[in-house]
Amino acid sequence: MPYQDLPPPPAGLLDDAGLFLDFDGTLVDLADRPDGVVVGDSLHALLRRLPDRLGGRVAIVSGRSVEQIDGFLGDTIRDFAVVGSHGAEIRPAGGTTLLPDRPASLTAAERAFKDRFADDPRIVIEIKTLGVAIHYRGAPEVEQEAHALVDAFAQRDGLTAQAGKMMIELRMAGHDKGTAIATLCEDAPFAGHAPVFVGDDLTDEPGMVVAAHHGGAGILIGPMRDTAAAYRLDDVAAFLDWLEKNA
Repeated sequence: MPYQDLPPPPAGLLDDAGLFLDFDGTLVDLADRPDGVVVGDSLHALLRRLPDRLGGRVAIVSGRSVEQIDGFLGDTIRDFAVVGSHGAEIRPAGGTTLLPDRPASLTAAERAFKDRFADDPRIVIEIKTLGVAIHYRGAPEVEQEAHALVDAFAQRDGLTAQAGKMMIELRMAGHDKGTAIATLCEDAPFAGHAPVFVGDDLTDEPGMVVAAHHGGAGILIGPMRDTAAAYRLDDVAAFLDWLEKNA
């Protein structure tokens, strides 16, 4: 039975709100390789307007590391809070990144993943500050094997498996996008303002749940599925068009 579709977000949703934005699949279209996403000039221009429009209440919330996000967005997000590694890294606007130590077992997993897939150029092993991911978009037939390989390392030194779109990641446990949003909502400039979280993937669902719990809402980008979001838009282009009109 198909899920009942959600309405698009209303025009006034961002009034007096805090805006939390996923990166891949939300601000930029997904690419075959994680380093292949394109950040256009129009996106930079739009993002630069957001802090003034929202009184500084804007954050990027990504599964990528803070360092990776900086590599794509640079000075454009100097006035943003940035969350990386599925909530394990948090950098308040203008502050320094709070970063746990990287478990040694992640390095061991990194070697194992590279050894297994070194001869297959279709597979991308993405090294993150607090995680390592296997991207198999180019070879979907290895999905089961990739998941089994990650599961073999999960629960070592507090690690966990995190599935996403055509990828599986081994990362630190105890954090997610929801815990990070909840943390940011405790302090200025987000405290006292309903959070709006925008994301596309299953990894974004904890953020949707926390946004609703704090009196805000989630916006799902992409096809309808089981979700805690209250609103939905078809794709990245539709969301950026909505944001352009409402920010």
